[in-house]
Amino acid sequence: MGRALGLMSRLLDEHPEFLEWIAADVDRGVVSSVGRRGLPCEVILRCGILKHLWQSDYRELEFVLVDSASARRFTRVDPLRPPKRSALQRCIGAVRAEVWERINRVLLGGARDDKIEAGRKVRIDSTVTETHILDPSDSQLLYDAVRVLSRLLARGREKLGPDAFLFHDHRRAAKRRKWKIPKARMKRKVKLYRELLAVVRRTLRYADGALAAVEGREEPWLEDWRTQVAHYRDLAGAVVRQTVRRVLKGETVPAEEKVVSLFEPHTDIIRKGGRRVQYGHKVNLGSGASGLVFDAVVEAGNPADSSRCLPMIERHAAIYGSAPDQVAFDGGYASKDNLADAKALGVRDVVFHKRKGLKTTDMASSPRVYGRLRNFRAGMEAVVSYLKRCFGLGRCNWRGLEHFRAYVWSAVVTHNLWVIARRKLKLKPA
Repeated sequence: MGRALGLMSRLLDEHPEFLEWIAADVDRGVVSSVGRRGLPCEVILRCGILKHLWQSDYRELEFVLVDSASARRFTRVDPLRPPKRSALQRCIGAVRAEVWERINRVLLGGARDDKIEAGRKVRIDSTVTETHILDPSDSQLLYDAVRVLSRLLARGREKLGPDAFLFHDHRRAAKRRKWKIPKARMKRKVKLYRELLAVVRRTLRYADGALAAVEGREEPWLEDWRTQVAHYRDLAGAVVRQTVRRVLKGETVPAEEKVVSLFEPHTDIIRKGGRRVQYGHKVNLGSGASGLVFDAVVEAGNPADSSRCLPMIERHAAIYGSAPDQVAFDGGYASKDNLADAKALGVRDVVFHKRKGLKTTDMASSPRVYGRLRNFRAGMEAVVSYLKRCFGLGRCNWRGLEHFRAYVWSAVVTHNLWVIARRKLKLKPA
């Protein structure tokens, strides 16, 4: 670990432009009126990498930077003034996904120059990175709506005075019904849902009244408060409508129309190949024989793998300047059109894990090449597993879609930096 960290540190030192890119993001709004005013860009980059490498949350990372000499040496924090978790979260979270992606492309260019990975042989597959939410249920979502809006309205009345707007706290009533619903029989369950919906609608009326009451007022804190109330009011209204359709009317609500979290409303419902339902985002990944990850695309919704075949090849061509010689895909990407389009882009051998009516001789130059590429594709499962187990790609605990993308790309950068360091040291994979 120590030798690999030392080489990773030297690799980062070779690219001072990384710090300029991070500085541009940090300057956009990290500085706060209270607390620490920020961290050096070098510390931000290295702490973001160490966080994924050791799979720490910000509280653990704060402790590690105090406790571990090797962590301080790698991140170059001031030992007399180590950063607190709030400063770490604010600064690392300010780095956008686009910057992490640019860093990754530079690392790939260095790996090509060092003859670690030429990018001529590619394997592509998709996986799911979950968002940090509970498995959704209608009763839980309705209760969350009451809880969050009531908390905001109580805070508003505390600052504006008890006569500012009408509000009664119904959190206890909503919580009682939320706990009773899963245990109730169907007839009783519908009655409890009607009661819970009535509580939510009442809270929504309080929110509408509060927004009307503060219209035109210009206290410094009000703009943020008004934005939050309006945001959660709209989401709560969507939850009410989908609950009425699902529970009271017995309709099936399409996955793309569902709200599965008030706190991560961008979350998609993903079901891959008849396996369990997951809540997060589908991520398409491309990797090479070295184990380096070339590309990571966070998809919107749950597109069919077959629709992402050509875009992934085109993105790879944009990174390396030309299409690869050989590409191996999972079976979900297979179709005659995809095969023809990939060949038209200049790919010599295009192999799908499942043939789906395609001939071996159409996909590859010989049955032997087909078999070797099919086995090569199976190694992508190990790459995905390694990313999830050792770099935290299985579940993202950063909030918001933009931060989700940044989390995925920062995990990929950390993984690639680690793989390059170990390849240069000629160490076996951990």
